[in-house]
Amino acid sequence: MKEEPENLLLLGKVLRPHGLGGLLRIDSYAESCDSFPAGSKVFLRNAGGEWREERVLSLHPHKGAFLMKLKGLSTVEEAEGMRGASIYVKKSGVGQKDQDEYFWHEIIGLEVYLKTGSYVGEIENILATRSNDIYVVRHEDSEILVPAVQGIVEEIDLPGRKMIISDMEGLLDLNEA
Repeated sequence: MKEEPENLLLLGKVLRPHGLGGLLRIDSYAESCDSFPAGSKVFLRNAGGEWREERVLSLHPHKGAFLMKLKGLSTVEEAEGMRGASIYVKKSGVGQKDQDEYFWHEIIGLEVYLKTGSYVGEIENILATRSNDIYVVRHEDSEILVPAVQGIVEEIDLPGRKMIISDMEGLLDLNEA
């Protein structure tokens, strides 16, 4: 299984081992632990494209990330072998979303344009805040932070892989300061 199967959803990335017992410190693209319940299966793909299926024993928040314990990992050496791996779950195991909601993997990589048609950049990351997400848009050597709120985000065209944002006075200027 070298390619990304259509029935899987990217939900995180292994940052590094945590402790000596095989725990993984992960960056979760999901808003809560609900996407990785104990007993569920996850699929890990390492940098070489090799896949590994494991069962989740536990997952809990820890200092801005999550700690995940998998059944097949019991040593720091085994956990180190998972560093940088992408974490997937079956789409059928993920809750449904509302019409105006999107999974992070659907948004990351979209090209961003102003309503006037001017190219702004490409979404490279999403920051979760208490009130709303913030899209991190990369343009050449600069980063532009775009709040994911109505009035700024005008249109999301997933098939066309683009997002249209309002030309709100000062929005792009604030990011240049």
